[in-house]
Amino acid sequence: MTQAHRLSLRQRLALELWRRHEANARAEHPLRQLFWECTLRCNLHCRHCGSDCKAVAAQRDMPAEDFLRVLDSIARQCDPHQVFVVISGGEPLMRQDLEEVCAAIYHRGYPWGMVTNALALTPQRFQALVRAGMHSITVSLDGLAAEHNWMRGHQHSFDMVDQALAMLVATPHITFDVVTCINRRNLSQLAAIRDYLIAKGVKRWRVFTVFPVGRAAADPDMRLTPDELHTMMQFIRHTRKDGQIRMDYGCEGFLGAYEGEVRNRLFSCQAGITIGSVLADGSISACTSIRANYHQGNIYTDDFMEVWQRAFLPYRDRRWMKQGPCAHCKFFRYCQGNGMHLRDDEGNLLFCILNELGV
Repeated sequence: MTQAHRLSLRQRLALELWRRHEANARAEHPLRQLFWECTLRCNLHCRHCGSDCKAVAAQRDMPAEDFLRVLDSIARQCDPHQVFVVISGGEPLMRQDLEEVCAAIYHRGYPWGMVTNALALTPQRFQALVRAGMHSITVSLDGLAAEHNWMRGHQHSFDMVDQALAMLVATPHITFDVVTCINRRNLSQLAAIRDYLIAKGVKRWRVFTVFPVGRAAADPDMRLTPDELHTMMQFIRHTRKDGQIRMDYGCEGFLGAYEGEVRNRLFSCQAGITIGSVLADGSISACTSIRANYHQGNIYTDDFMEVWQRAFLPYRDRRWMKQGPCAHCKFFRYCQGNGMHLRDDEGNLLFCILNELGV
């Protein structure tokens, strides 16, 4: 058994308690986060994009009033203050009505935040979003200037991120974090990125590795080798112990002996359990990264909350995942088949980070 597959007694006890907690969550499935894919347009052409977004998208932006009707429907069954709305894309700032829509979300009682590449986050737009009630924001940064601009395909991308971080640090009532896609090209820069973020005053840093979908599937520079994955995990461990910045690894699967050491929580996929989404075409889904075969309805034909309460069975009962590489895995009780975004249209597992780390 490899090091990544060895669990201490303390880890096993924690995972057993967590497993029971998650079973209760699946049974109750309280809606706590709602993603709105407000556009599929984007002002960048990033190498790792799983959605392959473009400046001109085939799917038009969802009219604001259509999403607001969904929020009004949800409010009849849920306390809006308990449902956090996350505005995503594409790039949300491609919508010229974004501030107006977000103000309407806020006035309905929903806290909201957004995910952005910051290229269009001018000081004027930032202040307009703050006035519209923005609670949180996630900004993407994939390296220092040269590496970030290479990843994002734009010579001014890093400068705009740098400006955005300065504005956010100067606005303490806005919660924010930085998210970084770790790849073969920027792995050696992790210490430099960390030091840059600490110097800027950033307190939260979230990192992820890509899975083989979209543009990333055809780019060998995006996929870390097993040895490189271990290097990354060790770096996260060290950075967390150092305590100058809170660094977390994303939800790319169960991590064996790294569980409890590289995230602030043990692994679980909350898609369809506490997290739902409304996609640009009206599809009712969970995480916006999940394949179309797992959509549960459409807001133009179905009531969101009725779908939320009665559908989402593939997310809440994971026994169907116990097949292929998961069929005889002794960690299935904790992993539950990995993140839903790692399954293809036929339900096959695209990627298992535990196998990458331990085999």
